[in-house]
Amino acid sequence: MRSKIKQLKFPAHGQPSPVGTKVTIKGWVRTVRDQKSFSFIEINDGSTLSNLQVVASAEMPNYQKIIATLSTGVSVAVKGTLTESPGKNQQIELQAQEIEIIGACDPETYPMQKKRHTFEFLRTIAHLRPRTNTIGAVTRVRNALAYATHRFFQERGFLYLNAPIITGSDCEGAGQMFRVTTLNLDNISKTPEGKIDNAKDFFGKPTYLTVSGQLNGEIYACALSDIYTFGPTFRAENSNTSRHLAEFWMIEPEMAFADLNDNMDCAESYLKYVLGYALQNCVEDMQFFDKHVSPGLLERLQHVVETPFERATYTYAVRVLEKANKAFQFPVKWGLDLQSEHERYLAEEFFAKPVIITDYPKEIKAFYMRENSDNKTVAAMDILVPKIGEIIGGSQREERLSHLEDKIRKAGLRIEDYQWYLELRKYGSVPHSGYGVGFERLILFVTGMENIRDVIPFPRFPGSAEF
Repeated sequence: MRSKIKQLKFPAHGQPSPVGTKVTIKGWVRTVRDQKSFSFIEINDGSTLSNLQVVASAEMPNYQKIIATLSTGVSVAVKGTLTESPGKNQQIELQAQEIEIIGACDPETYPMQKKRHTFEFLRTIAHLRPRTNTIGAVTRVRNALAYATHRFFQERGFLYLNAPIITGSDCEGAGQMFRVTTLNLDNISKTPEGKIDNAKDFFGKPTYLTVSGQLNGEIYACALSDIYTFGPTFRAENSNTSRHLAEFWMIEPEMAFADLNDNMDCAESYLKYVLGYALQNCVEDMQFFDKHVSPGLLERLQHVVETPFERATYTYAVRVLEKANKAFQFPVKWGLDLQSEHERYLAEEFFAKPVIITDYPKEIKAFYMRENSDNKTVAAMDILVPKIGEIIGGSQREERLSHLEDKIRKAGLRIEDYQWYLELRKYGSVPHSGYGVGFERLILFVTGMENIRDVIPFPRFPGSAEF
């Protein structure tokens, strides 16, 4: 029976030590050090960051043949006895009794022979980059954050909703969406007026890849109270930055009978919960990021977990920025959206901790956000954190039918496309709120990685849709 290296190196609480037992491990060779009469082989199976050292003696059957075949990337099965290690860098090692070559790997052509590669290069070999320490650690932390997300909402009685990926609605009203069609692009059917004949498309009307599951989430929140979606979303913006992807994942809870304060409380609790989970359950990986990727990371994250978030209005934040003795690249003025440099100044320098900015001008926010009594702002909120800026955005939704109809028209959207959304306000309307968490942006914050393309398994961005 195969044992994972993580189980051997870090046995679960209450489990007996595996030292002295016979085990079988399977994984990939990282390094081989041949000492003539014996060899040290570092094996990694992806279950944990660190390798397991295998000691193979020359007395082992077929020793010379096997050692001559081993190189970085070769997959093997090793049977032997787990013992305490006399070395300084590991507590246990595996005394091999049998090594089986599962898959050979040509050292002359294998692109992962070097110990260090740039992240740009690794993106060109996405099928092999998970074998690196960094991408492996990112993937394990990503998994932990996904698991913690489900735990957080499930423990609080939220229901997990699968929102559709194909939609006929534009949640943000931005128009930057990927069209989904079965029309023959070489010979598109047109109406007598010369327009595309959408009636002949698969769904009989224009459809797109969704930018958000929020509107669908509101439907179920207005029947089942508390729900959350967690799935892929898409934006067709031609943006080539370290913070944007064309395909990314969003976590979007919706809560009925909840106002903006309830929304902020939930979002702050969520962020602290998942950060705390990663710190407690990904110790080895998080120490790696703290040492090799972003020094001071553990201290920053612990500060977020332990510190109550500041709360300030957009109007106050603009006054702070206008008085700041700092040369910003983008202008600061009431009515303009905050840029990343402004958000980071507020979180890193002025407040020196996470801050929730509320009550933004209605002109710069989406149509579905509830208008405040001043008729100038909406009940919106963004959570800003050091190093990233905005990590969560949300609002209290507009539950008043006449207000929502007016806002849809002013946004230039076709009101007939939102009849079902309006009927939620017509039949038993309730105050409700929600927010969205860009999952990859959350992973950037937790790992300290610099480029969002390195925290998703297969990044999609302009000009790139490999694998």
